[in-house]
Amino acid sequence: MPSPGPFRLGFLMFPGFPMACLTSAIEPLRAANEIMGRTEFVWRLVSETRLPVRSSAEVRFEPDVTLAEAEGLDQLYLLAPPTAEFADPRHSPARLRWLDRTGLTLGAFSGGIFPLARAGLMEGRGCSVHWCYEAAFKAEFPDVKASEAVILRDKRRVTASGAGAVFDLMLRLIEERLGRQCMTEVACWFQHPFVRDEDASQKVPVARTAGTADRLTPPIREAIRLFETHVEDPLRIPDVAAAVDMSGRHFERLFKRETGQSPLRYYRHLRLSKARQRVLYSNDSFREIAVSVGYPTPAPMARHYQELFGVSPKDERRLASGLSHLSSAAE
Repeated sequence: MPSPGPFRLGFLMFPGFPMACLTSAIEPLRAANEIMGRTEFVWRLVSETRLPVRSSAEVRFEPDVTLAEAEGLDQLYLLAPPTAEFADPRHSPARLRWLDRTGLTLGAFSGGIFPLARAGLMEGRGCSVHWCYEAAFKAEFPDVKASEAVILRDKRRVTASGAGAVFDLMLRLIEERLGRQCMTEVACWFQHPFVRDEDASQKVPVARTAGTADRLTPPIREAIRLFETHVEDPLRIPDVAAAVDMSGRHFERLFKRETGQSPLRYYRHLRLSKARQRVLYSNDSFREIAVSVGYPTPAPMARHYQELFGVSPKDERRLASGLSHLSSAAE
């Protein structure tokens, strides 16, 4: 049963957080309040400090309360880029752990799962991880079960992979508190065409095409699944063709027809894309990254990386680090 009084949510913002996730959370709650003619939901913007927090879109948000002051909430969600660090690495994670012990439900949107896991609050729990952060997350947190589901609720942990998933999650919350009629009206206000099941998988683009993997024929989808599960230990293309019950020639022809590229080129692009996640969102050495995507040494990986992305792994990491420092200095 819903608790008496308005449902209270907090959104803990880190510099560079995805603004779309914040608006996707607040707007449906605002609409539900308007439709019901009363305040059913209240929300507070939370930060570690009292300073404005710059979003990914360079829009700054004034926090209502600091993390140390946050209390009386039903749920608290972390919004952050995957590289987010706590401004106070000693007290802020401890404060989150204390809030957890009080029974507060904690969650994360998009890259916010990284600081939540770094605070030691995802042990033994599953979570939704956006596909573009998956490789970096699994490398940093190998003992946390990362899911492809758009939303994952595991006891008192609630995670959503991106802004669209956040909107769906808020619609679920509205339905649970106010009923399906109110939820449907809110969805129609925003012309949200349908609400995905919580266990729906994320849509993932097929490299170098204009489509998504779910639109491919079953044999090609299965081949891509095999590629995905053998990144560190690459398979031979003839073995993949045999696994999907095709001759090598027919497999090459069908794969190229559906994706616009050969299986070998696709597979290499996939592995290098996983490497790029770790270049951008981790501090792993280039040797560790190379081995994790099936290269014996960093040199051939760096050569293929430069050919594909137009920049070396070293330069891309340096550029990303420089932009991050510039953004921090502008705070």
